[in-house]
Amino acid sequence: MLDIKRIRENFEDVKGRIALRGKGDFGLESIIVKDKERRDILQKVEQMKNKQKLASKEIPTLKKEGKDTSKLMESLKKLSENIKELDDKVKIVDIELKNMLLAIPNMPVDGTPVGNSDEDNIEVKKFMEPNVFDFEPKAHWDIGQNLDILDFERATKIAGSRFTVYKGTGAKLERTLINFMLDLHIEEHGFIEVMTPFMVNRDAMIGTGQLPKFEDDMFHIPSKDFFLVPTAEVPVTNLYMNEILSEDELPICHTAYTPCFRKEAGSAGRDTRGLIRQHQFNKVELVKFARPENSYDELEKLLLSAEDVLKRLELPYRVVKLCGGDLGFSSAMTYDIEVWMPSYNRYVEISSCSNFEDYQARRANIKYRDNSTKKVKYVHTINGSGLAVGRTVAAILENYQQADGSVKIPKILKPYFNGKDYIK
Repeated sequence: MLDIKRIRENFEDVKGRIALRGKGDFGLESIIVKDKERRDILQKVEQMKNKQKLASKEIPTLKKEGKDTSKLMESLKKLSENIKELDDKVKIVDIELKNMLLAIPNMPVDGTPVGNSDEDNIEVKKFMEPNVFDFEPKAHWDIGQNLDILDFERATKIAGSRFTVYKGTGAKLERTLINFMLDLHIEEHGFIEVMTPFMVNRDAMIGTGQLPKFEDDMFHIPSKDFFLVPTAEVPVTNLYMNEILSEDELPICHTAYTPCFRKEAGSAGRDTRGLIRQHQFNKVELVKFARPENSYDELEKLLLSAEDVLKRLELPYRVVKLCGGDLGFSSAMTYDIEVWMPSYNRYVEISSCSNFEDYQARRANIKYRDNSTKKVKYVHTINGSGLAVGRTVAAILENYQQADGSVKIPKILKPYFNGKDYIK
């Protein structure tokens, strides 16, 4: 959530940054009007309370002098009623203003590329060149079905479209990748693992920015008002909701595995085959809580941690910096890691690494106490997927496929498969 004071005092700057998203000003003008309404009411209330205070002090003096106080008492009663009425109105306006602020996305950071879609993102680095096959490469859904390790038909029978059953070595590959990613981030990148609930309450979803805007994309359990997690970012970030952390604790670095659940309501017809766009998929997430002055350094470190997974798997990938029009709702800056997919003949997003600055911290009320000033400030939150596991499986199947239909197992994963070289 943006700071209302910043919107009020730096309106043109905020408006200009929001405009980089290419979707209008999201009602910033209305927020200024609502904020003025709130401050005007508060000013009236303050004046009335001062008047009430003075009049209350006058009554004992008048009584001591034997003067009639009935008119003054009646006036005070009406004043008190007016104050209560305005106090109630302030509460309503506060709720209206907060709801308006919750609908405003984060401001893109200085230097965000100008553009409207992923075609305008800027490539910043690349690892390995795309594979060149001396045979016609197959798509991962065909490879998986031919090897009998992915079953889309039975998944559809028990759940519907955009679900997958992993079988045999396919199930082991998915499970192995989860363990490999977690072990790497814990043992070599300094993250602390947490295992969180796979359902969260409404406050948690508001805290990280999924609600209220994206409620239609979420799987909701009305009887409890719970939501199935769309990403581990939600429960992990909200671990520290309504807390004041010590500066000495920062940065806090967590990694977590969760299944993720998304309706993909706005993606009809896109990537409907295979593992790329599913209603349920597994992910290993990286989340950091940092001091504002260090948050962009922590973002770069988090990006390297996510990249390290693909480097060790020896999968070709590139990193792009997102333009304003492709930026996520809560993000101030995002790098996407895109893995090469031969069947698509293009790079496909497999991880997003973002700095949300204090946007999520304001929504979830996550603060820290500065050691030198003793002042309480909002932390910056940084998030990145240590890769979407299903997409990683798809990338391995396509990039390591062999002419005979088998799939070579990446060297780094061989210990998990007792030295086995191929999936056949």
